[in-house]
Amino acid sequence: MPSTEYRRYVALGDSQTEGLGDGDDTVGLRGFADRFAGHLEAARPGLRYANLAVRGRLAGQVRAGQLEAALALRPDIATVVAGVNDVLRPRFDAAEVAGHVEAMFAALTAAGTHVATVTFPDLGRVVPLARPLAPRLADLNDRIRDAAARHGVTVAETALPEAVADPRMWTTDRLHASAVGHERIAAALAHAVGLPGSDDTWTHPLPPPAAPTPGAAVVAELRWAAAFLGPWLGRRLRGRSSGDGRTAKRPALLPVAGGSAGPETTATASWPNP
Repeated sequence: MPSTEYRRYVALGDSQTEGLGDGDDTVGLRGFADRFAGHLEAARPGLRYANLAVRGRLAGQVRAGQLEAALALRPDIATVVAGVNDVLRPRFDAAEVAGHVEAMFAALTAAGTHVATVTFPDLGRVVPLARPLAPRLADLNDRIRDAAARHGVTVAETALPEAVADPRMWTTDRLHASAVGHERIAAALAHAVGLPGSDDTWTHPLPPPAAPTPGAAVVAELRWAAAFLGPWLGRRLRGRSSGDGRTAKRPALLPVAGGSAGPETTATASWPNP
């Protein structure tokens, strides 16, 4: 379907799709899905958009809790982004996780929906303690690419650009994209599906940052561990999720407020943990 004919967009996923890192629960969340909806609406005014994502969800939970609702909305285009929460769990089965993602690809494309997804960057490039997760992420990315190829799903390779390692692309918890990062993901999706006016500038580096002060990196690591790593581990030990008791922020198809996505900003935001 040509990009100008998209009339209904539905986003499925977890905290990244919900928009954590781009706003907060007080002023509201934006995120890459909202921003991508803006790009779509610029190409096809009158687009209606629903976001079924809930933070903390595993890939199987996204499939169980969002796929049926998404199909009922009969989207022309959908984004399916899930699996990182699975990667962070002690027990991780790449084949099982990719199987849930592929089942969503299959069901949506069989219904005539153009599906788009992304690959996941190596978190170890941003969080040194996450370097052991690199093989998991690489395996999952390869399986997502293979599944996408089987079902005609568009893949935005957001894992690849060097710019993804820039700390300004991430919030202070280093697990979610910042406002800048979310806009880059939206621009990557717009480019991948061939929207008018899109290009590869989302891969370009950000302007040079200010030089860090001596010892700033060590202090930042300690602050991150205290503010985010400790509480995250605590929730895992208690079997809790940040998504407990939450529902989708935009379960119905509604007009895209504000039209097209705004220009990229260098501002970052912090928000509740995944």
